[in-house]
Amino acid sequence: MSLTAQLYWTEYAWLNGIVEPGVVIATADTGHITTVRPGVAEPPVGAVTLRGLTLPGLANAHSHAFHRALRGAAQIGGGTFWTWRSGMYDLAGRLTPENYLALATAVYAEMAMAGVTCVGEFHYVHHNQDGTPYREPNAMGEALIAAAAAAGIRITLLDTCYLSSGFGQPVTAQQRRFSDGTAERWAERAAGLRPGTHARIGAAIHSVRAVPTDALGTVAGWAAERRAPLHLHLSEQPGENEDCQRAHGRTPARLLADHGVLGPSTTAVHATHLTDEDIELIGRSDTRVCVCPTTERDLADGIGPAARLRAAGSPLCLGSDSHAVIDLLEEARALELDERLRSRARGHFTAGQLMRAAAEHGHAALGWPEAGRIEPGWLADLTTVALDSVRTAGPPRELALEAAVFAATNADVRHTVVGGRHIVRDGEHQLVHEVPSRLHRAIRALRDGD
Repeated sequence: MSLTAQLYWTEYAWLNGIVEPGVVIATADTGHITTVRPGVAEPPVGAVTLRGLTLPGLANAHSHAFHRALRGAAQIGGGTFWTWRSGMYDLAGRLTPENYLALATAVYAEMAMAGVTCVGEFHYVHHNQDGTPYREPNAMGEALIAAAAAAGIRITLLDTCYLSSGFGQPVTAQQRRFSDGTAERWAERAAGLRPGTHARIGAAIHSVRAVPTDALGTVAGWAAERRAPLHLHLSEQPGENEDCQRAHGRTPARLLADHGVLGPSTTAVHATHLTDEDIELIGRSDTRVCVCPTTERDLADGIGPAARLRAAGSPLCLGSDSHAVIDLLEEARALELDERLRSRARGHFTAGQLMRAAAEHGHAALGWPEAGRIEPGWLADLTTVALDSVRTAGPPRELALEAAVFAATNADVRHTVVGGRHIVRDGEHQLVHEVPSRLHRAIRALRDGD
């Protein structure tokens, strides 16, 4: 993404688990870091100054961009995930390539302002409202790729196979635009998507209830042939587990394991309601797990066994999912704080472990293993968090990471650099101006049907 080499001077930077003062970071025109030099007391001539604590760029490993238009909706009245889903389907029915481009550009700009440098878009709204393909079969996916470029961040488009409304059930009228009819037709359409310098293509199984067992291998094989990441929703709701037991006599995790879907290239999203055997299967296979705490609590889904999954061998990453908020720092600390609520004990995850989940592990899950560290040869993705706000002022430099992870919010992100390119400067997006107004207009147009 970077067009020219650049030199940055960070007041503080988190390097290899240590907060270092006065760090010079040089980038190449390829967007990679060439030099990292700590202990430089003043900014060199020509360097861009980043005041605060500079972290590796954050990875939002699970997004449904159009859900951003539902923010606040779950706060009216009661209900469950399933009642929320009916409103989500209504919104999905209003999407077009044009209004989705406008909305996603604003949403991805909001992510950049929150320090996100790469997003994993779990994309399943593929076709016209009546289920017929667009003239350009991937018009909706291409709109999302274009939106990420406009907002200056990277994207892994996780093109999602969605074939049934439940075990043995056809898709409903509201779900027709999600479905390609068969896994083979899904694979043919998805093969038409093209990666770019800022975009990579992955695959997704929406869930075991939405993809029949005889189609699981097609999707997994498509991803394996391309060495692409494979993501899937797993055990988000107890109802999914109960239905799977009735249909197949086993849990969703066991079903996926029996069909060869689990493994180090696979990321299970949510993984909230698991048995002991499920945790062992997922951990032993090195399957990654993406936890989305703000959505899981917003929809009353429950608290997943994140600490046990990590102990079993699963690398953890984070996503903002339905975008109740877009704040990866909040998602990170929620791993620890939710575990405290469950166990009534502290100290399950260190700040460093949480930051690796928010950065390095998230990028790896999205197929960008060269991002997520501030080291020579890695992509020059940087997120700078203010240390002088009312939330972060006070702690000594040695505790700057703890202050950022456990007290800072997205409002404290001052700078975001993507591939050496300064996308957010002093809290202002450099490519998408007046982001709140853009969000307001895009959401109002979508909800009003304009």
